[in-house]
Order: sequence, then structure tokens, then C-alpha cells
Amino acid sequence: MNRASIRRDQAGVPHIEGKDWPQVFRGLGYCHARDRGLQMLTMRTLGRGRASELLAGSDENLAIDLFFRRMNWAGGAEQEAARFAPEVAPLVAAYCQGANQRFAESLPFELRLLGYRHDPWTPADAVVLSRMGGYLTLTQSQAETERLLVEMVQAGVARELLEEFFPGHLDGLDIELLRRVRLGAALVPAAVKWNTALPRLMASNNWVLAGSRTASGKPMLSNDPHLAVTLPNVWCEVVLKTPDRYGIGATMPGVPALSVGRTNDVAWGATYAFMDNVDSWIEDCRDGCYRRATSAGDTWSPFRARHETVLRRGKAPHEVVFHENEHGTLDGDPNAAGLYLATRWSGIDTAAASLSAMHGVLCAPDVDAAMRAAGGFGQLAANWVLADRHGNIGYQMSGLLPRRRRGASGLVPLPGWNSENDWQGFVDADDLPRCLNPSDGLFVTANQDLNAWGRTKPSNLPMGDYRARRIEILLKSRERHDLRSVQDLCYDVFSIQAETFMTLMRPLLPATAAGRALGDWDLRYDPDSRGAYLFEQVYRALMREVFGTVLGPALDFLVAETGTFIDFYANADAILLAETSAWFGTRTREQIYRSALAAGLSGPLHRWGDVNRVTFRNLLLGGRLPRWVGFDRGPYEIRGGRATVHQGQIYRLGARDTNFVPSLRLCTDMAGDEMWSNMCGGPCDRRFSRFYNSETAAWAAGRFKRLKA
Repeated sequence: MNRASIRRDQAGVPHIEGKDWPQVFRGLGYCHARDRGLQMLTMRTLGRGRASELLAGSDENLAIDLFFRRMNWAGGAEQEAARFAPEVAPLVAAYCQGANQRFAESLPFELRLLGYRHDPWTPADAVVLSRMGGYLTLTQSQAETERLLVEMVQAGVARELLEEFFPGHLDGLDIELLRRVRLGAALVPAAVKWNTALPRLMASNNWVLAGSRTASGKPMLSNDPHLAVTLPNVWCEVVLKTPDRYGIGATMPGVPALSVGRTNDVAWGATYAFMDNVDSWIEDCRDGCYRRATSAGDTWSPFRARHETVLRRGKAPHEVVFHENEHGTLDGDPNAAGLYLATRWSGIDTAAASLSAMHGVLCAPDVDAAMRAAGGFGQLAANWVLADRHGNIGYQMSGLLPRRRRGASGLVPLPGWNSENDWQGFVDADDLPRCLNPSDGLFVTANQDLNAWGRTKPSNLPMGDYRARRIEILLKSRERHDLRSVQDLCYDVFSIQAETFMTLMRPLLPATAAGRALGDWDLRYDPDSRGAYLFEQVYRALMREVFGTVLGPALDFLVAETGTFIDFYANADAILLAETSAWFGTRTREQIYRSALAAGLSGPLHRWGDVNRVTFRNLLLGGRLPRWVGFDRGPYEIRGGRATVHQGQIYRLGARDTNFVPSLRLCTDMAGDEMWSNMCGGPCDRRFSRFYNSETAAWAAGRFKRLKA
């Protein structure tokens, strides 16, 4: 057999079989280019900052290009690719060969219509896409929130209020210094945030059960990554097989790795860990230089100037200069004297090690080995749950966590001229949160605070623990779980967040039709629920009552253009639920709640599904063609809310619709050799393929398919 054998099953999932892993990965590259070629090439174009050159010379594309050039994900990609481990480099090379074989046969017609000029796929392209996947909306949300802190200081928000919103994380905050910082343009322009081709990974659930808690007596594992879904889905499911080993699960087109899934021996799933692995420093600049304080006095050193030329179709090239030092890229021009922020992400040079880590997981014989391998995945701050056929289960956090000076949480920008504020190396993976064979036979992650499981505290802005608590309650509610009970849990829409708020709201409800409807609500975010709709109206009114009085119009911006109240609503909830707070001003909590109830219950009464619906848009042509052409599909009613196991957040951002839903669901029982899954969208990005949107109906209805090697 000179080439891998490739076939589709009834669901359209590629099954790739070869004599060894290089042959299988060549087949994987071919399948990715065949089924997701548009996705791969569009992502590469964006990641390399060439949208203005290869797609269209619009101002929107220029903003996108400038963002990616600033991030410099293409910079040094070739050198990073040269660092692939000896066992991984042949797999990456084979993957590129397979992709280029398919691209030589055919390029996506959408790109041909745009006059796209094609270059061969290279190992450096895998580095670029790996960097994008590790940063976009994940680390990005942390960076945006750190900038938000500066903007709040400069807007005059009192320290007392900041301490409540960011409790315990403001060590080193110098308000007078931050007020003098000159902020440039938004870190992530709206054109970049909401371009439909970008993979907006956001959160996830995963959990693992020991055999003592399952009907089969072997461990079971489940994972449902949450993200903003386009057509195609970010995920591409595959079944990989060599004569003595298989891998079943989900991949990201362009990246030669099995991201989540299982083998003969081990299963694994991932959620985002909300590790703080990005920092900003305040730089004192003048004449193109930055200041450093030493025992002998101040010294001034020149920034490295990185010159970039963005080619634009039909327009003159755009020249831009980025200024860099050991603290990252400067947000401003150091030739104009002043204080500016420089920002650095720890994961920028970890793609080679991360792909090696994923190969280590793929080849691991047991959970212990898989945990050691996953811990080396520096590209993404992730919570990995794992299970093996021997009966072991485990949890491991990954990500390259900077060592900071004592007391520094990483949230507050510190003076760059003091060397004590520099990173002091990185934390070893064994010191990150981890656990092997927990005593109660289960482990759940849902983006909550898991710092207690490590010797370090990597998360300073985790999400709320409502989903994690609900999953644990359901897992402990029965003695033994089977595949059906685990699959059903993925669709649970009961909200512990709403339950908590309703204990305060119920005694205050007015004797109106809306008040009675909210009072009778079963706390479930079903599409037919009117109580869910009313609660959300009151919750938003409560946010305006408490935070709007201080932030004013900025609150609408935070809700509309940042992830602050999407990712970090637990910080807001702690204030909204407090008996007293500086954010309340002179009012009592009861007065605030009564006012919010009056405002939130005053409008028309809708079903939750009337407003919580989404259209899945094509990654390149979404919203640009009439609906009847069929590139966009929907709208679909989405069950769930922000704090339910089944995520269901639909909202307007940057004048575009986006969503936050379980894009993919995987579950497996280590007693067998199969994985059960469903995902929205379908295996193929070709609009006229029968596999373009073939799985969405099953995904919505809770039907799982069986994937077997």
C-alpha cells in the first residue's frame, strides 16, 4: 500500500488508513484540503496578514491585516517549524504533501473567483494556524480585559470599585501612573473580531468518570467545545488507523494533530483554562528608545523596528512599523515621548513543542503518560481530562505560565523599567493544576477556577462555576452512568445562576402577568420558555442599574464589543448578588432589584427561542449573498443560556450576529473502541456537497453518531 486508504462513512467522516503514521498524516492533509480547503487557505491568508493582497483591498481587510501583522504570527514561523521533534517532523511534512497534492488537483472555486494566487502549504503554515488557534478569543479575552482595566482607570472609576470587580488581583496598581499611559487604537479592531472566517473558540465542558461510576466498569469521558459557529465548523472529525493503532476524534484543518478524541488506550478532551499567559508593561519612551532603571542610573535602549508592507489590491501598499522589545510589541510610537503599553504572549514560540505534545498524547499507553505529554502543550491554556483502558482517569492543565514577581497576578500593567517586573522563566507543567485518579471517581472542568489543584495559581479571571456545579450534581445523582445518560447531560439547560438570582427576585416580583410567568419559571432555558426570556431581560436591566450608573455609555460598549460580560460574568455576579457594594451607591440591593424588575418585565412577552436563534453563516461569503443561494443556513432556535451545560448565547457584536454554542460533542466508554459524536454543520465546506450542513439536525435534536476504527 503506497498511499493511505481514504473512505467516507455514512455521515461523511473520513476514515484514513495507512501502513504508518506518516502515510496516515499524508492522507489527513489530503482530506483537510479536499473537505476544508477554503477554511485552510482563508485562515492562512488572514494569519499571514495578506487578506488585502489575496482577497480584496478593502479598508476592513487592511484592519485585519494590520492586526495579524502586529501579532506577527507569521514572523519566525519557518524557524519554529525547523524545531519540530524528529518523530513529528516527518508527520508534518507528510501532511503538507497530502494537502499540496489535493490543492494541485483543485482549489476552492470561491477563491478562484477572487483571483486568489496560491502558494504551496508548508510546515510554517501549520505553525501560523497553531498560533492563531491558541490566541484568538482565548488569550485574546485576557489581553482585552487587562486593557479594560487601564481604560476604567483612565475613565475615573474609583479604586474601591475596581477592587470589587477584580478582587485580589490589583497588587501593584498605580492609578496615577496608568492615567498617564497613552493608549493607541483598540487592541483588536471590530473588523477583526467579527470577520466570520476566524475561529472564535470560547469555552467548553468536559468531564471524566472512573469505572466505579459507570455501567461498563470502565472510564467514560465527554467533551463539548463551545465556540462561535460558522459553516463549516472549525472542527473536522476523522478516524485515523495504522495496523496497530487508531485515533478517533476532531482535528483543526491546517494543523496536523488530533485535537480531542481517543485511541486504543487513551481518551482526552479539552476546555479553555483561562490561564493568564499574556502581560502588558508600561514603557517610558522617547526618541525611539525605552528606559531601564539600574543601580548606576537610567539607561535608554532603542526598540527593534519591524517594517511591514501590506500589499493591497487596486490600492497603494500600506507601510507600517511595529516597535518591539523584550516585553513584546509597543502600542504606540516611541519617537513621541510618553508612556505606552508593550504586550507579550508566552505561547508565540511554542507551536513545535505543542504539536510534539499532541503526538505524545496520540501515542500514550496510559493516562499518566498522556498527562505528561499534554502538560507540554504550551500553545493553548487548556484543561485536559483523560481516561485509559486500564481504568485510570486524570486531569492536567497546559499552557506556558510566566513566573512573575511575588504578588503580581499578571492583570495589572507594571512599570517596564523595573527589572523585578520582568518574567522570571516559566512554570513547570508539574506545578500546574493536575490530578491523577481523584478519590471521588470524577473530574469536571467548565472554565471554572481550578487553581486549588496546582502549586501555582494560573487563573486570575476564570469563568463562573455554575456549569461545573451543575455537571457534578448530575454526575453524582445516579450510581452508574451509561452512554445515554452522559449524552443527555450534554443537553441539560437548568441554570444554577438563575436559581441563585431568583431566590432574591421572587419575593419582589410584581403581581402582573409577566411577574407570575417569571415566578413560575422552572429555571430551564428551553426554546418554549417565557421565564428564561423574562429573566434575561431583568438580568440585563440589573446590569444597567448597577454598572451603568458608573460606566455610563461605556457599559454598552463593554457588552457589545468585548468579552467582559460574556467570559467574566462571575465577576459581575459577585457584585450583583452582594448584600452591599460600593457599586450600589446610596441605594439598597432591594431598591436596585425592584427597579430592574420593573424595567425588565415591562416589555412584550416572548419565548426564549423567539430571540435566541442563530443563522450559521458561510466563513467567506456569510451575509453577502441572498439566503436562497444556500451558503448561510438557519435561523435555528438554540436552547440554553450563559450558565447552562448546553451553552446557548446569541448576541450582537460589532453590528454582526455571533453565537456561543456547543460546536461539537464527543463521548466515549473505554470498555469499547468507538466514540459517539455530533456537531453542527457538516464534514465539508463545499456549499453543494450533501455533507455541507448534514449534521445540524441531529446536533439540535440530541442524536449521536457512532465513529469506530
